[in-house]
Amino acid sequence: MRKQFSRRVCCLLAALPLAGHAIERSEVPEQLRWDLRDLYADESAWLADKSALAAELPHLTAWRGRLGESSQAFAHAIADLETASRRANRLYAYALQLYDQDTRVARSMQMKQEAQQALTDLQTSTAFLRPEILALGRSTIDRYLAAEPALASYRMYLDDILRAAPHTLSEAEERILAGATTLAEAGETIRSVLTSAELPYPEITLANGEKVKLDAAGYTRYRASPDKAERDAVFKAFWTRYGEFGRTLAATLNTEIQAHDFFRRERKFASSLEASLFDSNIPPGVYTQLLADVHANLPTLHRYLRLRQKIMGLDQLGYEDLYAPIVTKVELRYTPEQAQALTLEAFAPLGKDYVDVLRRGYGERWMDLLPNEGKTQGAYSNTVYGVHPYQLLNFNGGYEDVSTLAHESGHSIHSYLSSKHQPYATWSYSTFVAEVASTLNESLLFRHMLAGAKDDPTRLFLLSSYLDVLRTTLFRQTLFAEFELWMHETVERGEPLTGESLSKKYLELVRTYYGHEQGVTRVDDLIAAEWAYIPHFYLNFYVYQYATSVIGGMSLSEGIIGEQARRNGTATRNRDAYLRLLSGGSSKYPIDLLKDAGVDMTTSQPFQAAMREMNRIMDEMERIYARSGSNGR
Repeated sequence: MRKQFSRRVCCLLAALPLAGHAIERSEVPEQLRWDLRDLYADESAWLADKSALAAELPHLTAWRGRLGESSQAFAHAIADLETASRRANRLYAYALQLYDQDTRVARSMQMKQEAQQALTDLQTSTAFLRPEILALGRSTIDRYLAAEPALASYRMYLDDILRAAPHTLSEAEERILAGATTLAEAGETIRSVLTSAELPYPEITLANGEKVKLDAAGYTRYRASPDKAERDAVFKAFWTRYGEFGRTLAATLNTEIQAHDFFRRERKFASSLEASLFDSNIPPGVYTQLLADVHANLPTLHRYLRLRQKIMGLDQLGYEDLYAPIVTKVELRYTPEQAQALTLEAFAPLGKDYVDVLRRGYGERWMDLLPNEGKTQGAYSNTVYGVHPYQLLNFNGGYEDVSTLAHESGHSIHSYLSSKHQPYATWSYSTFVAEVASTLNESLLFRHMLAGAKDDPTRLFLLSSYLDVLRTTLFRQTLFAEFELWMHETVERGEPLTGESLSKKYLELVRTYYGHEQGVTRVDDLIAAEWAYIPHFYLNFYVYQYATSVIGGMSLSEGIIGEQARRNGTATRNRDAYLRLLSGGSSKYPIDLLKDAGVDMTTSQPFQAAMREMNRIMDEMERIYARSGSNGR
């Protein structure tokens, strides 16, 4: 996701298969591939740094038993840990991104595994730190902080360690847990290899006679076909194939959830949910409140689904119809250059400095843009402290891809500002606030696009697209969160997860959320296999934060835009409060950072505001539909 490309590249793009046909990486123009040389010049430099890290580990281990010697010794030990940690994270980032750009390359997988082992070795070598810090106690740590200015930036880090005293084990036990980390990642690793490189994705023949492969990129594109028979065929072929691998993928997912349960038991947490939320100090009530709020507001989702059915002119809305465009008379297509220009314009309310950093990133190859054979699915932003953000995309040229660019750019600028304004100890922020930055950008893009849309079909397209964002980000992710909670609670009861039990529960939840029994949306039995497609289930209570973040992002963007309108185009107080949040890293807990920016996520008020906005959007869609006298298709 970067700046402008040359006209020559734009011309090349016209010939590139942006429509679901992945190409070989060698065919992707250099300007559309990220430049990893800002991390390491080449593999030799990476190997040299890996050797340097290995040489540092004995020096770290030498601090065992010496943290209580003096405040100066303590500060030196923490500084040595930071140096090694920064090196290990850089090693892993390079190997991860090298692997993700083409998961078929055996050497890249080997490097990723070596980097994972280096991280594990570092954790093992420093396993004594937390127990020794706890043994020193609060009074000694406070005395060290007062006596040694070099420790000032570590106050939050040290407070977190002391807060975790009930869940910290002896040095020997901590070493065992650190060594188990690599084993705990086996489930996700196997799933990634299977789904990215070895799963035999099906092929179908389109209505025009073209045969296409339904890999992740192909499925994402063709599930949105305006031809109902075509998308029915896509869903049947894709989910039938995933269902054939249900037992294998259930085994990998069960391995992951069992690992979560192992760590929570060893660390003496009552539940995996409590264990997962502890580091960010998120009250478990925020999670359960989200589930309750969504269930209480399913009628709002059902209103949208019925409206979608009416505008699409369908006798019955099916689950396979949820990704098709409501408005087929409007097809918004963009080159990467156009998509980047739109985001730069949309983010103007966030200020010139924000936009300038993003423009720089667009121009300096911080982004890997196009899908290619073997490339990992989805999109992400990754940052190494002291370098800059990187983004991975699978850009196909649709409006949804522009929205993804906006989303990942939010993460990137968040990381950039946090890295710029925070020391290493507090630059890495919680996911709970990370997704606020991304979803706020999607909201700004929507508002910018809507402000420039004058004709009814385009406005209807944009309004429906934003409602789809809310459906997938708020309601769908909460469905995932409820499924994830059920999985962990099942394992905590001592029951294994099987393909049959996972599919049964998942289908039950989808039918509840989408109103299958009420006739709102028909959910075919094949959808029971969809859980096997969701990589986020391997991330340990990650997905709920998409929902809470879109709520927070909507609230913050409304405040920024509203202030801008009241001040004749100049947003100051709300914008500055938001930028302070992005610059805050982990200098405060995420709930407090959001409160400082004006959003209290411990209450239902932000959620109810989001529901009011969702209903206002549907009100306008109803008016457009009534005015046009047609379904826009």
